[in-house]
Amino acid sequence: MNLDGCSALITGASAGIGREFARQLASRAKLLVLVARRRDRLEELRGELLAKNPALRVEIRDADLSSLQQTMRVAESLANEQIDLLINNAGLGDHGSFATADQTRVNAQVQVNVLALTALTRAFLPRMISRKRGAILNVSSSAGFLPLPKIAVYAATKAYVTSFSEAIRAETRDYGISVTTLCPGPVHTEFAEVADRQPEKQKSRNSLVHVSVEKVVRDGLDAIQQDKPLVIPGLAMKIIMTITRAVPLSVLRLGSRFAT
Repeated sequence: MNLDGCSALITGASAGIGREFARQLASRAKLLVLVARRRDRLEELRGELLAKNPALRVEIRDADLSSLQQTMRVAESLANEQIDLLINNAGLGDHGSFATADQTRVNAQVQVNVLALTALTRAFLPRMISRKRGAILNVSSSAGFLPLPKIAVYAATKAYVTSFSEAIRAETRDYGISVTTLCPGPVHTEFAEVADRQPEKQKSRNSLVHVSVEKVVRDGLDAIQQDKPLVIPGLAMKIIMTITRAVPLSVLRLGSRFAT
């Protein structure tokens, strides 16, 4: 899909990867719809984008995607817009034992990472099919390839995103729709700080597997244009995940015991 002149909806646009998607698309899109809970951040981002791209149209939808009602309200408000690029980026995590997890946080992860993504895809995909033009980029995670202790719910929801995206891609191949799954490893955003239950005890996360948010987004957009089914940004992360996915589950279970 050629992204020039596209009309894109980006969830989780107030920070991190979502914000960077808006910045990298601003010079190419004709319409950006920015969705997040924090309206003040969205307005700040809109001002930044319009200052550099005065011909761009930017719409804001402040919504809590852990609420299905608010999620569907976003879709309904755009019934007359020809959204041809859907970037399901919004996501929540939680780091710590599942048995001690806050139930509200557990529910929110499933609702945002799974339910909102699924609902928005269902809302916009038929419109893309009818026009035989469109692309969906679902932001998953390399964590979704494995059952991971301490982020059990997050990893499981991202496994859903990856599997769901592959299935929808197969269903829509004959309609000219591209569906891509973006599976980054560690990225320098505020996601980890929000997910960590004890941020004061955080260790430095600088490592060879970390990838900049700019590269993650650039790789994601390139993958859409090249109609790639899945992309893992960063050479080190690609190698690690290729090896890890080939390891028998029995060995991974043993490793998990020592990791916890």
